[in-house]
Amino acid sequence: MRNSEAPQEITSVETVWIPMADGTRLAARMWVPTSAQSHPVPAILEYTPYRRRDGSRDRDEQIHPWLAGHGYGCIRLDIRGTGDSEGVLRDEYLKQEQDDAVEAIAWIARQTWCSGAVGMMGISWGGFNALQVAAQRPPALKAIVTLCSTDDRYADDMHYMGGAQLTGNLEWGSTFFSIMARSPDPLIVGCEWRSAWMQRLQAVTPMIATSLLHQRRDAYWQHGSVCEDIAAITCPVMAVGGWADGYTNAVFRLLRDLKCPRLGIVGPWGHKYPHIGVPGPAIAFLTEMLQWWDHWLKGIATGVMQAPMLRVYIQEWISPRSHYDLRPGRWVAEALWPSNCIETKRLYCNRAGLGVSAIAGAALRVSSPQTIGAAGGEWCAYALGGIGPELPLDQRQDDSYSLTFDGAPLEAPLDLLGAPILNVAFRCDRPVMQIVVRLSDVSPEGEVARVTFGVLNLTHRNGHARPEKLLPGREYTTRVQLNDAGHRFAAGHHLRIAISTSYWPMVWPAPEQGCLDIVPGSTSLELPERKTRAEERVVVFGPPESLAPAKRTYLRTGEVFRRVEYDLGSGVQRIHVRRDDGRSIIDAIGVETEFCKDLRFQIHPSDPTSARAEALYELVHRHPEGWDMRIKTRSAIECTAADYSVEADLEAFEGERRVFSRSWRERIARDLT
Repeated sequence: MRNSEAPQEITSVETVWIPMADGTRLAARMWVPTSAQSHPVPAILEYTPYRRRDGSRDRDEQIHPWLAGHGYGCIRLDIRGTGDSEGVLRDEYLKQEQDDAVEAIAWIARQTWCSGAVGMMGISWGGFNALQVAAQRPPALKAIVTLCSTDDRYADDMHYMGGAQLTGNLEWGSTFFSIMARSPDPLIVGCEWRSAWMQRLQAVTPMIATSLLHQRRDAYWQHGSVCEDIAAITCPVMAVGGWADGYTNAVFRLLRDLKCPRLGIVGPWGHKYPHIGVPGPAIAFLTEMLQWWDHWLKGIATGVMQAPMLRVYIQEWISPRSHYDLRPGRWVAEALWPSNCIETKRLYCNRAGLGVSAIAGAALRVSSPQTIGAAGGEWCAYALGGIGPELPLDQRQDDSYSLTFDGAPLEAPLDLLGAPILNVAFRCDRPVMQIVVRLSDVSPEGEVARVTFGVLNLTHRNGHARPEKLLPGREYTTRVQLNDAGHRFAAGHHLRIAISTSYWPMVWPAPEQGCLDIVPGSTSLELPERKTRAEERVVVFGPPESLAPAKRTYLRTGEVFRRVEYDLGSGVQRIHVRRDDGRSIIDAIGVETEFCKDLRFQIHPSDPTSARAEALYELVHRHPEGWDMRIKTRSAIECTAADYSVEADLEAFEGERRVFSRSWRERIARDLT
C-alpha cells in the first residue's frame, strides 16, 4: 500500500499481539515500511484505551500510514482491558498501564523490522501516558510528542479546577464508565469474547465516585502527575496544545520546568491533532512530527531544534460565537519560556474600574445567582466542526450578574501571552466559597469575548492538599491564576475583569449561597504583556497534510446541540447537551458503530443544593458475523450542603437480550468543596 503523500510502500497489519510477562496479550495495529525487514526503521507507539480497531480508526488513518510511509514502524496499542487487549482496566493511568508500556516498548525495540529506537506520541490519554512512561525511562524510548495532556492530574484535568469540582468529573467519569464496559471483537479474539466481556463488566465501577472520594490533592492524584518529579523525564519532549482545549496550561509548565530538550506549539485548536485542528488555521503537523522523529530517532540533521522553544498563535478579536472555522491571529516565536519579552503590567481593581494606581474604597459585594455561566461554553472543546456549540458566547448576560471592573479604551494594541493573575483581597460570610474570575475583551460596540478565566475554591487558598475553612468577616488575600492565554486587545477595545461566586454548569456550586466582598485598591491584576520586538522571528507552518479518515457508510446522521431553558414558573434553569455521532459502518472492517451521549444539568438560581447533573450514554458495536453489543449507562450527581449523592446504572445487551445490569448508589461527604 502506498500513500500519495508518502515516499515508501507500507504494509498494514490489523492485529499484532504483544505479550506481557504475566501472560496477558495486548492487541495492536501496525503499519511498517515494506522494506523494513531488510532496512530496519525506528518505531512510534500510540497507546490509548479508545479501541484501535473501531474507535480511533478514523484519526489513526490520518496519522500512522503517513508516518510509516516516511520510514517509521507505527504501533497503535490498546491498553490492557480495552479494545481487543486481554485483561481488565480498573482506573486511569494505573501503574500496571505504565509497566505494560515499558514492556511493550522493549518488545517493539527487539523486532527485526525495528532499529531499536522508539518514540511515543499521543493526544489526551495517550498524551498523559507518554509523559508518564517517559518518566519511567525505558531504555529504547528516545523522544515523545504529547498533545492536549497534563503534568498535574489534580490541578489541571477534568476533575477539579482550583480545588473546585468540575462537572467534567461527571462527563469524563461517565465516558470512562461506558468505554470500560465494551467487549472485544469476536473476529479478533475468537469464541472467548463473551467471557472476556463478562470479566470486564464485573470489573466496572463508576469513576465519578472514585474522583469524589479524593476531593483534595492526595496520593491518588499525585500518582501519574509527572510534576511530582519532573526531573525523571530526560528524553526530548514536544508538547502541543490549543487555546480552545482544556489542557493548554501544561505546555507552558513543561517548557518552564523540564531540563531535557523540548519544544512547544500552541495553536487556536480544540482537543485535536493540529493537522485536523478546529478552529483553524490547521497546520502541517505531521511534517513537524516527521522532522522531530527524524532528528531524535534517526539522527538526521533536520534543524528542528533550531526552531524557537515556543511557537504560539496570538488570537485577535472576533465576535463571540459558539464555533469558529477559523480564528484570526498570527504566529509568534519565543526563543525560551518563560520569555524575557514578557513584562508584568499591573492594573488595580478600583471602584471606578481598572486603573494604573490603587485607590482605596469601601468593599464591593458580589453574590451571583447559581445560573451564571450558561455562556461559558465547555471546559474542553472537542472541536466537533460546524455543528459543535462548545465555545464561550457573548459574556454580557453573565457579566450583568457579576462584579465587573472595566479598563479605559486602549490607545494602542496590547498583546498578552501567559497566565494573568488576580491578587484579590476579600471577605466572605460562609466557611466555603469559590471565586470565578474572567478576563474579557470588550469591543467598542459592547460585545464581550471571554479571553481566559480562573476558578479557586477559597478553602484551597493555601494549597490543594490541606484546605482550610474561611472565617466569616475576616479579610484574606490570595492569588487566582487564570488559564494561559495568547490574545491581542485591539486599540479602542478595553479589558474587563468579571468576578462571580458561581459558574454553572462548568463548576459545581459551593454548599451555600454566600456573599463575597472584594476590597478595591487592594485587589490587582497582573497581566503578562508581550512586548513586540523590533525584529520578530517569522513563524510559518505549511498547509495541513490531507490524509482521509477511515471510510464510513452512514446509516443515520447524528446531531450535536446545547440548549438552555428556563422554567418561568419554578425558576429552574435546565441545560441539555447532546453529542450523537449517528450510526455508520467502517467500510474496511464491516463494523457498525453508534455513539450518543446526553448531558443534562439543572439548578435553581438561589439554591446551590438544587444542582443536579446527569449523563446518559449509549454505545453500539456490531457486525454481520454475529457480534451485536450495546452498552447503556446513566450517571448522576446531586447534593446537599453536607454531601454528594452519586447514582450509576449500567446495562449491557447482546442484541435485544440484556446480559448484564448493575446499579450503584453512594453518598460521599463534601470535603470543603
